[in-house]
Amino acid sequence: MLGFALALTALPANAQSAWQPARNVEIVVPSAPGGSNDKTARGIERIIHDKRLLTSTLTVVNKPGGGNAMTMNYLNQHLGDAHYMMIGTPTILTNHIIGASPLNYTDFTPIASLFNEYIVFAVKADSNIKTGRDLGERLKKDPKSVSIGFATAVGSHNHIAAGLLAKAIGGDVRALKVIAFKGSSEAIAALLGGHIDLVTTAAGNVAEQIEAGKLRIVGIAANQRLTAPFAAVPTWKEQGINVVFGGWRSVMGPKGMSAPQIAYWEKIMAQVVASPEWKNDLERNYLTDDFALSERFKVDLQQDYVSMKAVLGDLGLAK
Repeated sequence: MLGFALALTALPANAQSAWQPARNVEIVVPSAPGGSNDKTARGIERIIHDKRLLTSTLTVVNKPGGGNAMTMNYLNQHLGDAHYMMIGTPTILTNHIIGASPLNYTDFTPIASLFNEYIVFAVKADSNIKTGRDLGERLKKDPKSVSIGFATAVGSHNHIAAGLLAKAIGGDVRALKVIAFKGSSEAIAALLGGHIDLVTTAAGNVAEQIEAGKLRIVGIAANQRLTAPFAAVPTWKEQGINVVFGGWRSVMGPKGMSAPQIAYWEKIMAQVVASPEWKNDLERNYLTDDFALSERFKVDLQQDYVSMKAVLGDLGLAK
């Protein structure tokens, strides 16, 4: 996707759109409070509020459940109404590919891509899975011996990450014991409680538990090592396993939004991601800038759908 500097040049000259919100705006989150989706929405809300970018009020609304279906259905009830936005994730693609939802990315209006996050593989600090090698050996010998939790649905990017690891080490991908939670915070709580063995999630979701010594990371699906407290953790590539995978976050509106409405929200989001506060949030949560405006984001979604369908087909999940 285009970088921020290039993306800004795509803003139309008449970005001072004639449309603006006439009442409260909702940013709908497809997961429970506490996870990366929720943090993204609340980060946007905070910057918009502090910088007074809107003349109207703005609230964050959590609608977890159904693997993003609750949020997608809710937004779909407000066709053409730009007072409703949602935090978009790859699940909007994978749900359609695996047959979990009739709604696809084409049923919404892409506003902007925001960032990408790489997936970490976390276990309890006292787990007998000490290293990535230990995890790989167990998954290859008996995939069902490791219960894997993630948000927010079967077939999500967090699930795909686990499947890619199993495939890379020669395990039976379809035999994985997986449990989908409404949010990453719930999956992490289950891991800390000893109810599951492994969580695949964004690094920022477990940084606090890593620093507190409650969890341990055995592998990171990134091209290079992350900063502290993950600096000592080798990537999967360093451990001889070619797994590099992450998930993007975006802002999407309901289908049928007008060009002036899209232009308005493009301008708002460009101001949000240009702020020092946003850049600090990316660094603090180990995220990679991936800002792109509506038209370019639409092309990226088309390409991602094709590649995701191929991956999920390999994993035996595509319908």
